[in-house]
Amino acid sequence: PSAASSGAEGRRAGFITIGYRGSYTLGRDSQTDAKFRRVARIMVCGKTSLAKEVFGDTLNESRDPDRPPERYTSRYYLKFTFLEQAFDKLADAGFHMVACNSTGTCAFAHEQTDDRIWTSYTEYVFYRE
Repeated sequence: PSAASSGAEGRRAGFITIGYRGSYTLGRDSQTDAKFRRVARIMVCGKTSLAKEVFGDTLNESRDPDRPPERYTSRYYLKFTFLEQAFDKLADAGFHMVACNSTGTCAFAHEQTDDRIWTSYTEYVFYRE
């Protein structure tokens, strides 16, 4: 393997992006506790071979089952819903976070109340040399 395609210990270099949607409801009085919803799904984008190496059998490939190892996909997701678990797996595989971004929107939950629902989409980009 060439130096460009292989990192330390013979592992391939590359990027993996982790993304998730989150939401919470906040009442009129922002002093009250927000009602958070759990993360429903953690999406995985990147080269198929890297995603399988890092996440193993915790990677759900059902939406893109026959993707060749050297191709890229944005259709995988994880079988667990804890971001920290995904971060631990990436760190254990030698990846470091290099960027992140988030967007958010707000809408009223009900016409009769001032409760607002905030939704966001967040991505974390990891890289291994």
